[in-house]
Amino acid sequence: MTESARPAPDAPRSALNAARRTADLTELAAGDPVDLLVVGGGVTGAGVALDAAARGLRTVLVEARDLAFGTSRWSSKLVHGGLRYLASAQVGVAHESAVERGILMTRTAPHLIRALPQVVPLLPSVSRSTAALVRTGFVAGDVLRMSARTPADVLPRARRVDAREAVRLVPAVRSEGLRGALVAHDGQLVDDARLVVAIARTAAEHGARVLTRVEAANVTGTGADVTDTLTGETLRIEARAVVNATGVWADQLDASIKLRPSRGSHLVFDAAAFGRPKGALTVPVPGSTSRFVFALPQQLGRVVLGLTDEEAPGPVPDTPVPTDAEVDFLLDTVNTALGRALTRADVRGSYAGLRPLLDGGDGATADLSRQHAVREAPSGVITVVGGKLTTYRAMAEQAVDTACRLRGLSAGPCRTRDLPLVGAPGHPGSRPATRADAPAPLIARYGGEARAVLAAATVPDPEGRIAEAINITRAEVEFAVTHEGALDVEDVLHRRTRIGLVPEDAESARAAVAEIVSGD
Repeated sequence: MTESARPAPDAPRSALNAARRTADLTELAAGDPVDLLVVGGGVTGAGVALDAAARGLRTVLVEARDLAFGTSRWSSKLVHGGLRYLASAQVGVAHESAVERGILMTRTAPHLIRALPQVVPLLPSVSRSTAALVRTGFVAGDVLRMSARTPADVLPRARRVDAREAVRLVPAVRSEGLRGALVAHDGQLVDDARLVVAIARTAAEHGARVLTRVEAANVTGTGADVTDTLTGETLRIEARAVVNATGVWADQLDASIKLRPSRGSHLVFDAAAFGRPKGALTVPVPGSTSRFVFALPQQLGRVVLGLTDEEAPGPVPDTPVPTDAEVDFLLDTVNTALGRALTRADVRGSYAGLRPLLDGGDGATADLSRQHAVREAPSGVITVVGGKLTTYRAMAEQAVDTACRLRGLSAGPCRTRDLPLVGAPGHPGSRPATRADAPAPLIARYGGEARAVLAAATVPDPEGRIAEAINITRAEVEFAVTHEGALDVEDVLHRRTRIGLVPEDAESARAAVAEIVSGD
């Protein structure tokens, strides 16, 4: 990376970039002491690093690839209140999800999450008994929300609406025989990978060293050999405690656990294919009382259709992909609720993620518990696995509590329940932004940092689009490099801006992104 692409000396402590990465590696090579080493840079690993650093522990996070490289960027981008888990009697998991959703939406990351209407159209294919079951579930969801003390002005109460309102929320819904819709609300992230980056940057702000392209080997309870994959240099990091937060790869560091990955697949469409919806079209899966297919409006003028829950045995790929059967399943299910059937020709992109589920024996992966676990391996490594994106904070708190208890670490109490992430209201570096300060899409992605993104820009035409049809600004691409730890073009396209969800978009923006990343 050229000098011109590096941040000014007065960059905030939350800034992640190539220069900071080099300095951190140099200090570690010199033998700087480490209390907690975290392996894995997904949402859980970033959460562990933030929790530990905020308690005053000397913390290092190493990630072999990039922040949010694995499952954390392949979600439905829902901050889910846990309603689904009530159907399988996982009451504890459901309540924990509702509590953590409330924390995210009211205190730690409200700038990244909005209340999203989930619209279940009452079509002839939805029987009266099915509608009654959905209505009961939505009422239970309200009870969960209230038990978590999430206000109704943050997540509105469930209700029934007439056919006209159903069409307003989801214009592409089939109108023939439509007798209204049931509507409930859940939380939706503007972007899951952006949440991970915000957590990692907040951890860095509290003193954590966050190092991507650093691969760990020979991992034990007292440290690991780490290799800078950009230079090939290797050093040993000795730590008082080590946490394995590698998600679906966790059993490669801890052979004492057994995972049974489940694949969740999604298809990406132009929002116009669904009439540019304001709510999520929610279609019951035939034959199931707890599964739905969702058509979720997204940033960049897209709608994401998901999701599946299929067993994914065998080696774990870096980039999972949907199967033909999953594509057909998603299209066939959503088409039961649409006025115009969608085909494969309407699909602009696709993605899949692997859930790191603990093996619970026989049965479908859809029936396995989403409860997380924190365990000490025979090697002394503390493994945190399972769970879901919504509950990352609770998982991290338990992992750090366990590390402190088992290794005698002296740390303060957990602070993350009330610790605003960068960009959130209440964060010291955040300033409320209006349309007069920055474009609306930039505010939606950065919250109280929107003005800082533009103020830090040195590129020509900072508010200009990176490509004609994509509302990502040139300033955002530069900010990804100078403040968000992006080290190359792929980091920017696929894990800072999500342009890469549509391959055609990625190619249209690649040259301009490469120019900014290089600093030319």
